Amino acid sequence: MQLLLLRHANADSPAPSDDLRALTPKGRAQARRAALFCRAHGLLPEIFLSSPILRARQTAEEFAHTAEITHAEIASFLACGMDPETALNELCAYQSFPSVLLVGHEPDISSLAAHLLGLPLAQNLHVRKATLLVLEVEQLRLGCASLELLIPCSFMPDTTSNE
Repeated sequence: MQLLLLRHANADSPAPSDDLRALTPKGRAQARRAALFCRAHGLLPEIFLSSPILRARQTAEEFAHTAEITHAEIASFLACGMDPETALNELCAYQSFPSVLLVGHEPDISSLAAHLLGLPLAQNLHVRKATLLVLEVEQLRLGCASLELLIPCSFMPDTTSNE
């Protein structure tokens, strides 16, 4: 399975609660840029899952609209505080899909990637906002993936003229 991990895009800091932080205009542009990158490189997923937290949902919505793909399914296991083992157990339901995209949070995305790559410490990996990781996953367990791509949004070509 090809597993794509996308950290939510840039969000506002002032909000009534952390769960209600919305994307900034920059964040919306980052989500669009990631979608255009994925579309241009044949990285559009068969199934698309998002954290229920506002900033991740908005990233997923902007991505789906721009990439012209079906909207993301909300997956509660992707909310802040996701444990890698829980994520792997939940992903078992999707292993028949050739490619799966998850939109989530830090440090959860780093922890999941580190776990799949067999890295000893998740602190060795930090995923910035709107960064895309692509893993080739042989089995949904510790150390059974290889890193195919890690690209921050700022390194994705800007294919729009007004951003």
